[in-house]
Amino acid sequence: MNRKILVVDDRANTLKVLGAILEDEGYEILRAQSGSEALSVMQDYERVDAVLADLKMPEMDGLELFHRMQAMRMDIPFIIMTAYGTVESAVEALKEGVTHYLIKPLNYEELSFVLERAFRLKKVSDELDNLRLEIQEKYSFQNIIGTHPGMKQIFETIKTVAPTDASILIHGETGTGKELLAKAIHTLSRRHEKPMVSINSAALAESLLEAELFGYIKGSFTGAISNKPGRLEAADGGTLFLDEIGHMSLNVQTKLLRFLENGAFEPVGGVETRYVNVRIVAASNVDLRNAIENNRFLSDLLYRIEVISIDIPPLRERGDDIILLANHFIRLYSGIYHKEVHGITPEAMDLLMKYNWPGNIRELENCIARSVIMAKGDEIQKNDLPEKIKGSTALPKENYNGFIRGIPDQGIKLKEIERELIIKTIEKAGGNKSKTAQMLGVSRKALYEKIERYSIE
Repeated sequence: MNRKILVVDDRANTLKVLGAILEDEGYEILRAQSGSEALSVMQDYERVDAVLADLKMPEMDGLELFHRMQAMRMDIPFIIMTAYGTVESAVEALKEGVTHYLIKPLNYEELSFVLERAFRLKKVSDELDNLRLEIQEKYSFQNIIGTHPGMKQIFETIKTVAPTDASILIHGETGTGKELLAKAIHTLSRRHEKPMVSINSAALAESLLEAELFGYIKGSFTGAISNKPGRLEAADGGTLFLDEIGHMSLNVQTKLLRFLENGAFEPVGGVETRYVNVRIVAASNVDLRNAIENNRFLSDLLYRIEVISIDIPPLRERGDDIILLANHFIRLYSGIYHKEVHGITPEAMDLLMKYNWPGNIRELENCIARSVIMAKGDEIQKNDLPEKIKGSTALPKENYNGFIRGIPDQGIKLKEIERELIIKTIEKAGGNKSKTAQMLGVSRKALYEKIERYSIE
């Protein structure tokens, strides 16, 4: 199929000569003597492969024609023709997105080269757009990217349980995307037209958490100068996301349990019972069963919130998801920071794959954002990565020889191995937590979370 080019020039002789030359090159030519006529031609034909337009024309010049086409979402190569005296205007047109410019009188060999280059760039651009769409459809679910089998199972679980009103407990390390999963559940639920309200139990002191959750009455405490509804009332008809519920005090847990049993609660300082209809989605980065054994969590509350349980695997266990997520964040932050960064070198990607990611997806996003800013070229290089990642290395295989001996016939739980490893490393580090975290390749915060989760003294 011959490529179709629209030539726009207010001079009839230019249209005739230029059209004839391009037809000899094998192109199908459409002609217009003004910008408005060009727009009419564009609407009459299903396909136009390129536009070749004079910059200086009466009524509507070439640059205005280009902007009008953009507004109509006509995304095709647009080449400006200009005389020597208006080269500066043509350069400005390039900055605004025009594909190329040619100086009159035209060099027809250059014209052929510019057209073929424009078609090649358009083809590459279309292929990239198709690839992004394919990645979006194939590898993402409600804006959550993942191909790891554990993530695919989570997506299927969410599709099944989201339309119900069952309470859901999401468990995962800090930074694994628990709130993103909660948003996906809300979006796919029958409550999606009502609000989803979040509260982080670890970020507030007990008294503040209680007041934020249940609301308060004027005068109930210092600073309570008026009545204020809590997050429960704000989420009425929708979803309440209780993040890091394992950090909630027993007193607040008791009030929350009562609400889950009969939908009733009283605001702080009040005696009037209130009722709301809220679905609970909770999340925790600590083992709530261990917390129950240590009298830090109510077993009845766990049974109420864990009708459905979802465990998010840490990023270090998700293999190729690191590649997908890294490329996603490169595209995101290249746009945010206006940088022409389109990829990452194999050497740099290899370091990302070897790193332990104690902060999970949140840490990876931060790493890529920084690397995009630091990148000198169109790819992230090894030297653009943070020092802690440049210095990360996987242990040689021989270092693992004999590390795990005599697995029993009934198997052994991964968390038991991790707990034992932490205990041994703490002993090796002489009780120094900072050194322990360094030896394990995790942050101090992640280490303390694991110590709490596994009830390590």
